Amino acid sequence: MCGIVGVFNHPQASVLTYYALHALQHRGQEASGIVTMYSDDASSKPRFGVYKGEGLVLDVFKDHSLFNSTLRGTAALGHNRYSTTGSASLANIQPFHFNYRHGLFALAHNGNLTNTRSLREQLKDDGAIFQTTTDSEIFLHLIARSKHSTQIERVREAVHTARGAYSLVMLGEKALYAARDPNGFRPLCIGRIRHADGDAYVVASESCALDILSAEYVRDVEHNEILEINERTVQTGEFTSHYIHEAMETSSHCIFEYIYFSRPDSRIFGHNVDKVRRRLGKTLAEESPVPGTEDDKTVVIAVPDSGNTATLGYARVNENVAGPTRYEIGLIRSHYVGRTFIAPGQDSREFKVKTKFNVVRGVLEGRRVVVIDDSIVRGTTSRSLVQLIREAQPREVHLRITSPPVKHPCMYGMDFPSREELVANHHASDEAIGQALGVDSLRYLSVKGMMDAVPSGPGVGYCSACFTGVYPVPIEDGQSKQVTED
Repeated sequence: MCGIVGVFNHPQASVLTYYALHALQHRGQEASGIVTMYSDDASSKPRFGVYKGEGLVLDVFKDHSLFNSTLRGTAALGHNRYSTTGSASLANIQPFHFNYRHGLFALAHNGNLTNTRSLREQLKDDGAIFQTTTDSEIFLHLIARSKHSTQIERVREAVHTARGAYSLVMLGEKALYAARDPNGFRPLCIGRIRHADGDAYVVASESCALDILSAEYVRDVEHNEILEINERTVQTGEFTSHYIHEAMETSSHCIFEYIYFSRPDSRIFGHNVDKVRRRLGKTLAEESPVPGTEDDKTVVIAVPDSGNTATLGYARVNENVAGPTRYEIGLIRSHYVGRTFIAPGQDSREFKVKTKFNVVRGVLEGRRVVVIDDSIVRGTTSRSLVQLIREAQPREVHLRITSPPVKHPCMYGMDFPSREELVANHHASDEAIGQALGVDSLRYLSVKGMMDAVPSGPGVGYCSACFTGVYPVPIEDGQSKQVTED
């Protein structure tokens, strides 16, 4: 995972990119970068402005003078880094940029390729020298080696060669390009900003990045599509669109984007995340209610923040199905601590759980408490949370999960570890997992319930490989997760 942004035709392109990356901070916290393209005057050649660093967006770009000096220009790319298993090296911080025989080019990538090993070996045999350990660099080599005469065809050849998950924003000297793989694993949307010098265009991972810029949502980049945004687009509002492969009738959207990763106020894959999560919570309550009594209402609490809206749906239906239910705020989250799920290293993750949450004792003490969370991966976070909740002395603790058990690693860009690290593969039943986590009962949403809750329609399909083990794009034999995108 990661967050990507592209801005075209705005006098403050880098500033807009900065704010958009801030809105996408949840998609990556390890590093951030911005690359701009500018010319000193009409007769001079384009140049890059580059600034990257480790840490959060606000920390990397705390010197705001950068936006008027180093990061000049009317076009920019931005990237928030989330490494799945790749090294935390400065060389791996995106966007990547290079100068080749056709001019300047820059790229930012979200996703994981599944034919990385064979492509790297082939490129190395042809003389390519790799500077990073990410599969994103493969796109640069493929574009640079293409013999096509136009930039769009060079880009098309590169993405046609790649396999797996990729949402891309790319910047050439005369155009901004956006692409989503034929399966459309990762989200990508387009916005428009009206200003004195004509329309500016923004491409971003989620629509929350458009909202912070007051940009008008135009549409999603479709799966299997490459879009070119150039001066003609600025003048007419029309995009140049190309297929990557022959038309793909059905997508394979990452279902975990709805369950956990995207912000609830975002619109992805054409639908509002908040509404989808409410449906997930309602369906879970229908499948696995927790009974209440007239004299002792069941208290339903969320694991904030990703569990908030699903909990509203669960509490409402549980009231109707199982008796008196009260939604309460029982856990307080510190927003000064990053997401535990994407903290690299198990020791770091366990420490962050202890500093991230605190309980509201008056809400939980002596009550039957139902805790709603989006998923259980390694079990570390859930186990620590249950220990915290038990310290408030509730009478019972029941855990309800708005997704099925995670049993398989993700090969398309989500930081799901190997099968051996997944807690669901270490126990024979949900009851056994619940005992290991310290709860009175544990229930997951069924695969059928999950699929019924997410939006459907012609051509809409999902990747649920982490739950089912069915991978929509074949994984190359010997594919190593040591060389991954961010």
